[in-house]
Amino acid sequence: MFILHASSEIAPFAKTGGLGDVVGGIARPLEKLGHHVAAIMPLYRRVRDARRAMKVACEFNVKCGETTRRVRVWRTDIPDGEFFFVEQNELFDREGLYGGGMGDYPDNAERFSLFSRATLQAITTLKLPVDVIHAHDWQAALIPVYLKTTHAQNPALSRIRTLFTIHNLAYQGVFPSHFMHVAALDWSLFNWKKLEFWGSINFMKGGLVFADRITTVSPQYAREIQSRELGSGLEGVLKDRGADVSGILNGVDTEEWNPAKDKLIPARFTAADLKGKAACRAHLRRRRGLPESPAPLFGVVSRLVAQKGIDILVESLAEIVSMEAQVVILGQGDDALQRTLVAAAQRWPRQVAVQIGFDDRLAHEITAGADALLMPSRWEPCGLSQMYAQLYGTLPVVRRTGGLADSVVDGATGFVFEEAAMAGLVRGVRRAIEAWRSPATWGAMVQAAMKLDWSWERSAKEYAALYEKVVGVTRS
Repeated sequence: MFILHASSEIAPFAKTGGLGDVVGGIARPLEKLGHHVAAIMPLYRRVRDARRAMKVACEFNVKCGETTRRVRVWRTDIPDGEFFFVEQNELFDREGLYGGGMGDYPDNAERFSLFSRATLQAITTLKLPVDVIHAHDWQAALIPVYLKTTHAQNPALSRIRTLFTIHNLAYQGVFPSHFMHVAALDWSLFNWKKLEFWGSINFMKGGLVFADRITTVSPQYAREIQSRELGSGLEGVLKDRGADVSGILNGVDTEEWNPAKDKLIPARFTAADLKGKAACRAHLRRRRGLPESPAPLFGVVSRLVAQKGIDILVESLAEIVSMEAQVVILGQGDDALQRTLVAAAQRWPRQVAVQIGFDDRLAHEITAGADALLMPSRWEPCGLSQMYAQLYGTLPVVRRTGGLADSVVDGATGFVFEEAAMAGLVRGVRRAIEAWRSPATWGAMVQAAMKLDWSWERSAKEYAALYEKVVGVTRS
C-alpha cells in the first residue's frame, strides 16, 4: 500500500512539537510492515537552509484568489524514507513555521490551503500511485475537502482514501470567511454542516467532515473530544462521525530514549541493573544544588502553562515540600508561573530547583534521575514525557485525562488521580511516597514500567490495520 503523509511538520526537517515526531517516527516501521511510505511538507526556510540533497520533481501554478502562485515540488530520499517539499517562497520562505514575534502569520489560510492543493497536484503530475493520504492537523485538513469537492472528478485521485489525525483539537485553523475565495472553495460549502464555524471558515472542521476516517493520538482523547468540555466547539461534528473516530497512542523514539544507550545521562542502566539510576539521581541533585535526601525526588519537564496544570503544581508545592520530598522543574511558558516557581525555589532551596528554558540534556537527566514525574495536566491529547519516564523507571504521577489515562495503569506503572486540583495532585504524590517507602512495591512497579512497549512499531501496526479499513471505504 502507498501511504502519503501530509503534514506541516516532519522530523528531522522541521518541527515545533510532537506533530513533527509522529510522521518522522512512524515512516520506517510502516516500511518494515511492507508499505511504501512517503511524506510531503512545505519547504520552509529552515528546510531549504539545511541543504539536503534534493531534486526538482515538478512545477505548476496554483491560483489563490486573484493571485497565481508558482509552485515547485522537490523530492529527496534519505534512509528514513521518501520526502516531497512544496516550495512557494512568498508563502513559506520565512523564519517561523506559523508565525513570528507578532503572532500568527495573517495569511496562514492561503499558505496551508495552497499546501493542500499542491499536494494533490503533485500526486497528479507525478502519477504517484497513492492509496491513502494521511493528513495531519488543521494545516493539512483541506486535503479531504478538496478530494471530495473541487478534485472529485480527477481520475488520478479517485481511488485515494483519507485518514485525518487530530493531534491537538485546540488548534483548528479558523479564518475569516473571505478566505473561501483564496482557498478556491465553493461557497456552497460555507454552511454549518461543512466548513462554516460561527461565521468563519474552520479548516479542522473540514477535515472532520470530509475525511474517510479520523484518528487522534489516544483512545481516551478520542472519547473526550466528543464531550462539551474538551470538544472545543466541534464535539457535535465528532459525535456525528463517532463510528469513524478512533485513538492510537503515539510512540516514542526508543533509540533516543533508552537508558541503556542514552549518552546524555551520566550513567546508563537497565531494568536488570539499576545501579546507574542511583548514580543519575545523585548527579541530578548535585547539578541542581539539592542535598542528599531520604525522601523521593520528583521531576517536572513541561511547558509551564495552565493546560499542563502547572498552576496546580504551584498551589501544591507547600504540601509536597511538607512531605520532605524534593522537586526539580524544567520548562518555560507563562511569565507569571515562571516567576512563582523561581520564587518557590528561593523559598525552599533544599527541596525545590527550577530552571527556566529548555535544556535537552537536563530533560534526559531529570527523566533518568528522578524517582517520579509529575504531570497534573488539565487535558493531554497523548503526552510523551510519561512514556519516557516509564522507560527510565521513573514512575509518572498523572491526572486521568487523554493519553495519560491510556498509558499509566494506576498502582502498576504509575499513579493516577482524578481532580484537576491541588487535592488530586497532593493525593497522588502522597500515594507515590507511600509506595516508594516499600522497596518491594516500588521495585515491582519500576520493573513493570520499564518493560512497556512504547515503540513506533507498536503504533505502526495499529495504523496499518486502520489503513486497510480505510481503503475499503466507499467514497460518498
